[in-house]
Amino acid sequence: MPIYEYLCQDCRRRASILVRSISNPGKPICPRCGGEHLERLMSRFARVRSEDDRLDALADPSSFGDLDENDPKSVARWAKKMGGELGEDLGEDFDQMMEEAIEEEASGKTKEGGGDDLGEDL
Repeated sequence: MPIYEYLCQDCRRRASILVRSISNPGKPICPRCGGEHLERLMSRFARVRSEDDRLDALADPSSFGDLDENDPKSVARWAKKMGGELGEDLGEDFDQMMEEAIEEEASGKTKEGGGDDLGEDL
């Protein structure tokens, strides 16, 4: 029994509807507003990949195409992508830490109060 996604033309919201019979799906009705003007959408799908396949994809140089090591936002996006591909839980604080690092980089400060990362305050 598939679940199809629809866009209700009346309330402009998405709805996921369980279809009990593929051969006779019936006319879908919006569960939110009761509207009958629904447009079927292409649903997202997932594909199962082996760990070797994921690692090969990460090692492909074309996956670094938009990475700019001089841009903290670009590095943050890359780190998030790598963590997701490796199946690592980056934790709830990851986005906040990346935003703080980007703000520090933009202001030219470090958490220690303005010195550089090597501790060479001369």
